[in-house]
Amino acid sequence: MIFIGTAGFSYADWKGHFYPQAIQAGEMLGFYAARFPVVEINSTWHALPRPENILSMARRTPVDFQFIVKAFKGLTHESEVADETFTRFLEAIRPLEGHGKMGCILAQFPWAFKGNAANRDFLRRFRDRMPGKDIVVEFRNEGWIEEETIRLLEELEFGFCCVDEPRLKGLVGPHVIRTSPIGYIRFHGRNYETWWDRSRKSWERYDYLYSEEELREWVPGILSLQAETERTYLIFNNHYRSKSARNAAMMMNMLPPEMVATVEGPPVEESLF
Repeated sequence: MIFIGTAGFSYADWKGHFYPQAIQAGEMLGFYAARFPVVEINSTWHALPRPENILSMARRTPVDFQFIVKAFKGLTHESEVADETFTRFLEAIRPLEGHGKMGCILAQFPWAFKGNAANRDFLRRFRDRMPGKDIVVEFRNEGWIEEETIRLLEELEFGFCCVDEPRLKGLVGPHVIRTSPIGYIRFHGRNYETWWDRSRKSWERYDYLYSEEELREWVPGILSLQAETERTYLIFNNHYRSKSARNAAMMMNMLPPEMVATVEGPPVEESLF
């Protein structure tokens, strides 16, 4: 099956666009989960999550809803990571496993994490500290895209995160690669002007609405991933003013309906104001 959703759901700037203007923060997850079958939690990248918060999210969503948890930045953006940090992260997300709602862990590495022997060893240690977990790796540096990397990910049973992002030198291109039973594509938008501009606000990088033509470019690759995997996730990260939700809804309508996981709720289009 193909599961389509967004990176994050709790955005104040979604009010009046995806959410009703008067919605309370505590009501957002329920509203979202009535329209999409999966969400990628990005707050877990900024800080180690609290188990009680994760448990609350598990309890407030339908039985077949899935969460993808983005690995804490202290696990992916530091060269030396204490075992205790891995332990605390895994303990925090355990409630999702207990409720059968754990999709996978997304480990996003920075552009400076380049494809060399030291970092390949880092990936091996990363796997050793998360035995048996479903993990998908997102590289930001195109230097990783080579046969040796594919073989390593297959050996470690890490999924490869395909990406759509600005076609800039050094960034990972739109490769469709399968290295585990999990297929994964993240849509970041194509804001060439703002991607590397540190003078801009962070949200400006993701203020991008894909056209139908741009999304259709991915349909053949999505179908090939779906045919080779147990499940495939399509996650939209172009989140400013709910553009990600709009594009997720568009993508749902481009794919064969029998392949797309759905929820019993209002049609997504009717919820987009």
